[in-house]
Amino acid sequence: MSYEDYKKALKLGQREYQAYLSKGNYPYLKVLDEILPNTSVEGEVNLGLVQIPADLIVGTKSAGRRTAFAPNFMPLLSSTSEFASKWSSLCDAHLTEGIRDPIKAYEFMNQFYVVEGNKRVSVLKYFKAASIPGVVTRIIPKRSNDKANKIYFEFLDFYRHTEINYIYFSQEGRYKKLLSILDKDPAEDWTEEEKMDFRSLFSRFQTAYNAKGGKKLPITIGDAFLAYLNVYGYEASKNKLPGQLKEDISKIWDEILLQKQELPVDLVLTPKDSSKKAPILTRILTPSSKVKVAFVHDKSTETSSWTYGHELGRIYVDEKLSDQIETSCVENVDLNNADMVLNEMALDNNKIIFTTTPQLLKPTLKFAVEHPDIKMLNCSLNTSHRYIRTYYARMYEAKFLIGAIAGALSENSKIAYIADYPIYGTIANINAFALGVKMINPRAKIYLEWSKVKEPKEDYIHSAEISCISTQDMIIPKIPSRNFGLYQIHGDQVTNLAMPIWHWGKFYEKLIQNILNGTWKVENSDKAINYWWGLSAGVIDVIYSQNLPIGTRRLIELLRHTITIGEFNPFSGILYGQNGIIHNEADHDIPPEQIASIDWLLENVIGEIPKFNELTEEAQALVRIQGVAPNDNFKII
Repeated sequence: MSYEDYKKALKLGQREYQAYLSKGNYPYLKVLDEILPNTSVEGEVNLGLVQIPADLIVGTKSAGRRTAFAPNFMPLLSSTSEFASKWSSLCDAHLTEGIRDPIKAYEFMNQFYVVEGNKRVSVLKYFKAASIPGVVTRIIPKRSNDKANKIYFEFLDFYRHTEINYIYFSQEGRYKKLLSILDKDPAEDWTEEEKMDFRSLFSRFQTAYNAKGGKKLPITIGDAFLAYLNVYGYEASKNKLPGQLKEDISKIWDEILLQKQELPVDLVLTPKDSSKKAPILTRILTPSSKVKVAFVHDKSTETSSWTYGHELGRIYVDEKLSDQIETSCVENVDLNNADMVLNEMALDNNKIIFTTTPQLLKPTLKFAVEHPDIKMLNCSLNTSHRYIRTYYARMYEAKFLIGAIAGALSENSKIAYIADYPIYGTIANINAFALGVKMINPRAKIYLEWSKVKEPKEDYIHSAEISCISTQDMIIPKIPSRNFGLYQIHGDQVTNLAMPIWHWGKFYEKLIQNILNGTWKVENSDKAINYWWGLSAGVIDVIYSQNLPIGTRRLIELLRHTITIGEFNPFSGILYGQNGIIHNEADHDIPPEQIASIDWLLENVIGEIPKFNELTEEAQALVRIQGVAPNDNFKII
C-alpha cells in the first residue's frame, strides 16, 4: 500500500514541478541558506516544540535534498530509488502508529525551513496534515521599511501574546484590525481556552474556504478570515458548522475578492452627471408607485446636531424628488436593535437605505450581504466593502476657510479648536483649519481640545486669553446656544463669525438620482466605492456672519472659488508637523486619498491626538470602526 502511495505522491510532485517550469519559476524547494546572505539578521530565538502549520513549511535549511522534492514537498525521485523505499517505510509507520518524532526547522518571515525531517514532512503533507510538530528556531530580521518586514513585525507582536502562528496577512494593519474585531487588547495574553476556540473556528473556516476554491486566490487565508469576521463577527460565528460557514462565504465572495486588491477603494471625488440617463436596462424598473427610501439614525434630532442635519437632508430630498420617492426615518437605532429595524424596512419594501453614522456600519454590511436587492449606503469614510457604499463630505475644505477667517479676526493670535473623535477626516479638518489660520496669520497658534475624552487635559474655551473659538458645526434645536461654528467671546457676549454647513439634502438628491437613472450600476467596479464630495459638488459650504468685515469676506470668497474649481489644494507645499517633521514637499499637493487618513498635527497646533484609553466609551466604540491610521487604500475616480 505504501508503495502505491509513493507513486501517487510522485505524480503530485511531477505535476507541481511541471507547473512551476511552465511559469518560468524554480521547480524545487526553497533553501534558507541561499536567502539569508541577502538579509540583515538581528538574531535567533528558540521557540521550542510548536505545531507548525503544514502550509507554511516551504523549504529546507540547506541545499542537500532540495532537488528530491517539488515545491509542494512531494517527491521527485524514481519509485525504485532508495529514497522511495525510505519514504514508503515512513508511510507505513504513519499508517500503523503515526509519526511521532518532531522535525527540526528554522522559521524566517513566518515560513519554515526543515533541518531534519524532510521525508516526514513529505509524508504528512501527502496525507494532508494540518500541522506538523517541530522544534523551531526563529531567525529575526532587522527592522526595515519593507512592507513584508513591517507585516512580519506586526505578526511578532501578535504572536507574543497569542502563540498563534497559523494566521498571516498580506497587508499592514490587519493584526490590529483582527484584535479589534475580537475586542482584545493588543497587550493582553490569551488564555488556552481562547486559543482553542479561535483555532477551532479558523480551522472550520479554512476547510469551508478551501472547498469554495479559496486556495486559488492570491491572498492569505488570514485575509479571507478577517473579511469574514468583519461581516459576521467573531462571537456569532464561533459555533457555526463548516456547512454554515461555506454558505456565508458564498454570500460574501465579492468581499473576499476585494482583499486581493492592492488599492481596494475607488474614491469618487465628484458626482456623476445625473441628468444623463443610463441605458434603460440599467435603470431601476419599478411600477408607477414611488421608490421607498429609508434613513436610519443612531440618535434623535432632539439630542444630536448630526442627526438633525441628516434629517434636514431627508426632508429636502423628500420634497425635491417627491414625484419619484417616498422617505421615512427611524431614530435611536443602535447595535442592539439595528438588525430588527433593517429587516422591518426590508419587509416594508424599502429599496434604498441610508444609515447615517459609522456606528451602524457593521449591521449595515451584514444586512446588505443578506439583501443584495436593496441599495445600502453608510455615512462614513475610508471603508472598503463591496456590498455597501459609503459617503462623506470633504469638510476639510470648509475648515480651511473657517481657519482663514479665524486667522484674520483673532485678536491675540490664540485660537481654540474643539474636536470630538479622532476618526478618519477629523485630523485633516484640524490641520486644514490650522493651515487657513497660518495663511493669514503665521504667528497664530491653535489650541486643541477634545470633547470626547474622559478627563480633558485643557479647558481653552474658558481661558481668559482665548476669545476666538471653533467648535461644533451645528446646534441642537432643543438646546439653543450661540456656541457653534467659529465665534468670538468677550465676557458674556458671543459673536458668531462663520460656520461650515453640510448640505446633506444635495448629497442625498445626487445619490438617489444616480440610483434611479442607473448611473449607480454604470459606475460599479471590482472595488469598494466611497463618495467623498466637497465644495465643487455643493454638498458643503461656509455661512458668513454679517459681522465679517467686507475685505475678509472677499478674501474668503476668492479662496473658496479656487478650491471649488480645483486650482488650490489647502494641503500643498512644505508642511511641518509637530517636532519639525516634514510631511510634504515643495510644489507638491497631498492627494485627497492621503488627506483622509492624516494622523499627525501641524506645527502651529498645541495639543495632541488622544490615546484610545483616554476616550469616552462612546468615542471608543466609534474609533474601533473608523479610528485614524495611515492608509493608502484609495484609487481616485
